[in-house]
Amino acid sequence: MYIKVCGLSRPEDVAAAVEAGADAVGFVLTPSPRQVAPDTARALAALVPEGIATVAVFRGEPLDEVRKAAAEAGVTTVQLHGDEPPEHFAALRADGFRLVRATSPGSGAPLETGAYGEDLLIVDSPRPGSGERWDPAALGAAPTGSWLLAGGLGPDNVAAAVTDLRPWGVDVSSGVEASRGVKNPALITRFVAAARAAG
Repeated sequence: MYIKVCGLSRPEDVAAAVEAGADAVGFVLTPSPRQVAPDTARALAALVPEGIATVAVFRGEPLDEVRKAAAEAGVTTVQLHGDEPPEHFAALRADGFRLVRATSPGSGAPLETGAYGEDLLIVDSPRPGSGERWDPAALGAAPTGSWLLAGGLGPDNVAAAVTDLRPWGVDVSSGVEASRGVKNPALITRFVAAARAAG
């Protein structure tokens, strides 16, 4: 079970995710209550041991801005969470980044991992970061490949979601927050433990 904890903005939250055993940590570089500047993301990414992915999240920014900010952030991975075309993924791959594509059921985008050249696919709520659950019936056929379930997950429901949908991994942000944009290290620990046990 691959686990990504996203929207981190404080050293103590990064430490909690690392200590809990997360496989990836995400920093939001697009407008959001969780947004951090590239230099803040770089400082946080520097706290992450080798072997854990550091992910910069973007949504709809021009490609040149994404490339510049991701380089400044010093991350290993770029997540595009909008309607970016395959060409953007190819350009970022050429820059040396691993790639995550995020989409939602009903968006019309393919639910096959690698369709745009990405390494991982996230299937999320139509309003990412909102904490809203979405109806699994909207999926139709299950996504293929290395895909992560996201949207409305938390320590108390992730096990059931993993059991029902059998994703390759899970991604959490709002479900481990004490308040909007502020993580709760204890919830991070509980989430990772519950997801790992269910997976």
